[in-house]
Amino acid sequence: MITVSAFKNAPAAVQGLVRDLRVRWALEEAGMPYQTMLLALGEHKSSTYRDLQPFGQVPIFREGAIELFESGAIVLHIAERSEVLLPKDPAGRTRATAWIFAAVNSVEPVLQPFCFLDIFYPGQEWARLYRPEGERRAKTRLSELSTRLGDRDYLEDRFTVGDLMMAMVLRMTRDTDLLADYPNLAAYRTRCEARPAFQRALRDHMAAFQN
Repeated sequence: MITVSAFKNAPAAVQGLVRDLRVRWALEEAGMPYQTMLLALGEHKSSTYRDLQPFGQVPIFREGAIELFESGAIVLHIAERSEVLLPKDPAGRTRATAWIFAAVNSVEPVLQPFCFLDIFYPGQEWARLYRPEGERRAKTRLSELSTRLGDRDYLEDRFTVGDLMMAMVLRMTRDTDLLADYPNLAAYRTRCEARPAFQRALRDHMAAFQN
């Protein structure tokens, strides 16, 4: 049985953003059952957990002898076993894989610092000073992504693991107005989030906090 680590609780502002949701969604799309290892406050920093995840983060993925950390690596591992997430043809597979890395390397590092300013650093002077530059950088990257998406439903000719990861990154903007100028990106995120597999993953992700 696959095991995925997740938190028992998290601040309300980041519920629905914690990275175990990415893995849950991929597993739901692939039709792969799993169980969760719920971590109480502080357990993710223990030496035992750090043997699995050296940075003390969630999620980790365990399946028999396979142990993985980093959500991008885990999602790619899952996708390699599911045609729903990765096309069979080599060109389609490489394009979908490239979009995973685009999401976590090109888009997320720009969006996250700005989107989390008010969550983690409210009232701090450095955050106030950074805000204009952070917004400029975020909108530049969103404009580039919006241009690439155009009027397509997905980044390529159908939904792939690349869309899963990009939609998860775009969820970071939910408490901002960053997507107001990019209606195609807002519609794209909504379209991805409407998938039944995502809705099941989100339900189970949130259930841990509600319990």
